[in-house]
Amino acid sequence: MACRVLASRAASYLRISVPLRNFSTVPKELKYADTHEWAKVDGESAIIGITDHAQDHLGDVVYVELPEVGATVTQGGSFGAVESVKATSDVNSPVSGKVIEVNEELSNSPGLVNGSPYENGWIIKVEMSNKGELNSLMDSDQYSKFCEEEDAKH
Repeated sequence: MACRVLASRAASYLRISVPLRNFSTVPKELKYADTHEWAKVDGESAIIGITDHAQDHLGDVVYVELPEVGATVTQGGSFGAVESVKATSDVNSPVSGKVIEVNEELSNSPGLVNGSPYENGWIIKVEMSNKGELNSLMDSDQYSKFCEEEDAKH
């Protein structure tokens, strides 16, 4: 913490802006599960990944276990795992459906989950079987509040 204060003080003298990472990035257009996965809906399909909050808590991701294309996923069910230097965590699907694409880039560059959790670090794309399930997911404001409350407990 002291380093951050010194860095911001130095940055202010140098007139450099330093982003403080108090809260994780929570894009407005996504839907969120309470297990820290996100879904970006595009018509009948959804791109799925883990949130910035989740990757921040995991630390450096060293391996991502991907499902097979064609596999069926269910809302709240595990479809793979993310392994970091700290822990291995299951990745749960925020929606039910069939996996139509996996992010092959993660095999060679699992750190994309850390560096770009909402863009290059996506994990799977699912053809949704029940769009109504989206109603049970949180919007960005609800998810931000959820994370704040969860962090306050720990």
